[in-house]
Amino acid sequence: MTIVAPHTAGLDKLDRRRWRLPARGLRELLLITALYVAYSATRLVADDALAPAVDRAHALVDVEIFLGLHWEQAINRLFVDVGWLGLVGSYWYATAHYVVTAVVLVRLYRSGPATYAPARRALLIATIAGLALYLLLPMAPPRLTGGYVDVLALNSADGWWGSEASAPRGLGGFTNQLAAFPSLHAGWALWVALAIRSATSNRAARAFGWTHAIVTAIVVVGTGNHWVLDAVAGWLVVGTGWYAARSWRRSTDLRETAARSADMASNGPVANSWRSHHADQDGRSCHRHVHSRDGGDVAGHGGPRTG
Repeated sequence: MTIVAPHTAGLDKLDRRRWRLPARGLRELLLITALYVAYSATRLVADDALAPAVDRAHALVDVEIFLGLHWEQAINRLFVDVGWLGLVGSYWYATAHYVVTAVVLVRLYRSGPATYAPARRALLIATIAGLALYLLLPMAPPRLTGGYVDVLALNSADGWWGSEASAPRGLGGFTNQLAAFPSLHAGWALWVALAIRSATSNRAARAFGWTHAIVTAIVVVGTGNHWVLDAVAGWLVVGTGWYAARSWRRSTDLRETAARSADMASNGPVANSWRSHHADQDGRSCHRHVHSRDGGDVAGHGGPRTG
């Protein structure tokens, strides 16, 4: 049996970890690319019939009126009347959704798999659920139902987006205009808040995360891109994904702990044999050393020591 010195084993493990870092980074990049491709594919295959999507939006408004949450007209009017607010909201809608989420993902990745893996998994679960709802329940946003102003289109001359949601000018054909329910803008913003909360106890960072979530929810409604219940649904999707990912992590940890315990139990006799072997070797070495001091043979010499 080959025995590896503890410090050598630690160095080998560190080298293997460093070797895996580029591969892990490439794997994560491919995963994100695949998710974006899936998102784009739903845009191409989604039902683009406006009339039934508007009917669903009106039904959603009826629910909002019943719950006292029909605030879209007042917020949208504010973003139109206050010019700078509409412009800032347009940039926020077109930018923060991608930039802030990407920055937090990179920061979590650098902090290690214990923090990154469950957060990434939660984002994937929530996004896939959102894409499925886009296909199953196409819903028109306020800006396509009449009575609301498309704030991004109003400010498109001052930005890179066109008149179709937040897509860059000239790429509106690749945008699913009826992907209102749920709001993944609001959902991803809540994910940012939850991810920051799980990664740090810094109060300023946590305050930024929750502020980002609240501001994003207001912006998606104010710009005419989502209903209030779209934002609520986005939060629910992400909350469900977060809970599912955490539950998955806990069950995985329990299985790994049980496997380690079983492995330690099965390797117990080997470890005991290794310790007994080294104890015997130490005993014989000590005996030879005492014998040499008493005038016996010295290791490496053929006769007794003379003085």
